[in-house]
Amino acid sequence: MTSHTTTAPVPTTFLIDAVYTILKKEYSLHHMPVVELISIQTNDPFKILLSTILSTRTKDQTTAAASIKLFSKVNTLSDLEKLSVKEIENLIYPVGFYHNKAQFLKQLPDFLTTHFNGTIPQTVEELITLPGVGRKVANLVVALGFNKPALCVDVHVHRILNRLGYIQTKGPFETEMTLREILPKKYWITINSYLVSFGQNLCAPVRPRCESCPIEKYCAKIGVKKR
Repeated sequence: MTSHTTTAPVPTTFLIDAVYTILKKEYSLHHMPVVELISIQTNDPFKILLSTILSTRTKDQTTAAASIKLFSKVNTLSDLEKLSVKEIENLIYPVGFYHNKAQFLKQLPDFLTTHFNGTIPQTVEELITLPGVGRKVANLVVALGFNKPALCVDVHVHRILNRLGYIQTKGPFETEMTLREILPKKYWITINSYLVSFGQNLCAPVRPRCESCPIEKYCAKIGVKKR
């Protein structure tokens, strides 16, 4: 069986501690990702699950607007069950892949009632069996919905940690598995929010703002083109 760890040099615990501390401070200066905001506002795993499904391949501003519209009609599983696919589509438009997401949301009440007694499961392994839920969504629901250690890896987490040189992985799944082995568990719940915010505001995919980056001295700048 092939190990998910790599032979790339791994920074010391001190370095990841230092980077995390700076990212936490930087996070406080910007708007928090929408799903985290919803988790704070609602403290409801059901609504966190819905908004997280909506958020995939969708900008935060669009997710926020769609979540507000959806929650104006849906507060419980029963409310969602009463809506038609078309009604759900109208509520969540224009999130990415809204046709597919409306189908997934329509299937949720029956699936949750049949397999989980109408409750939101609390493990990644159970959550990924739900319609429209992959590992990213599942991990985020576990972390934000139930405050349990979970590693949500999206494009920001994968890109930035590889750019820093902390890991050397080819995709989000490998990144998640590698981080499970090397990243201290105390960082698991919050690392996604900090890196998403950092990626949206400073460490962009194409033109990262290295000249004003507070963790520039720790960064190996893997894949960053010189200007």
